[in-house]
Amino acid sequence: MRLNRFTPQQLSSEQQLLYDKIAGGKRAEGRQLFRLVGDDGALEGPFNAMLLSPNLGFALQALGAAIRYGSRLSPRVREGSILMVASRWNCEFERMAHESLALDCGVSSAELDAIRAGGSPTGQTATEQAAFEVSKALINDSDLSDEEFERCSALVGQESIFELTTLVGYYSTLAMQMRVFRV
Repeated sequence: MRLNRFTPQQLSSEQQLLYDKIAGGKRAEGRQLFRLVGDDGALEGPFNAMLLSPNLGFALQALGAAIRYGSRLSPRVREGSILMVASRWNCEFERMAHESLALDCGVSSAELDAIRAGGSPTGQTATEQAAFEVSKALINDSDLSDEEFERCSALVGQESIFELTTLVGYYSTLAMQMRVFRV
């Protein structure tokens, strides 16, 4: 790792506020399927790096919370798309954290295998399949062709395309940060 783990005793007041928002916020509610805080008290995965710049960290964690808890994407589409990003970037933390969430919301083990191999889940409905097609195009091409946009827009709507674009960008950002800092 290129980044020291920030334990609570080392934090500035700004960092402590961000730490508390992440460790005690929405992500910490309910059943925990992955660890937010390690045995040493430091935040896990991308959250520790967010402490390097609390102003940006607050914005990033708020965007992540909005994607996970405030978007209209179904849990299957959200978690499947996150894992597609994790596969593209070979991001172990995202994979570890979100595979358990994906299984919990109905993504099958066979679909997880397909995602790990660079594919996508099999949509249970035409709308869900279109959403996965959007994610795959964004991950592979960073764009949608006019034909893809029109077809998928008719099935999932422009709001979902916006949310998927935001999801792919956000989780790609986290994956890049974790890659650079060897998290």
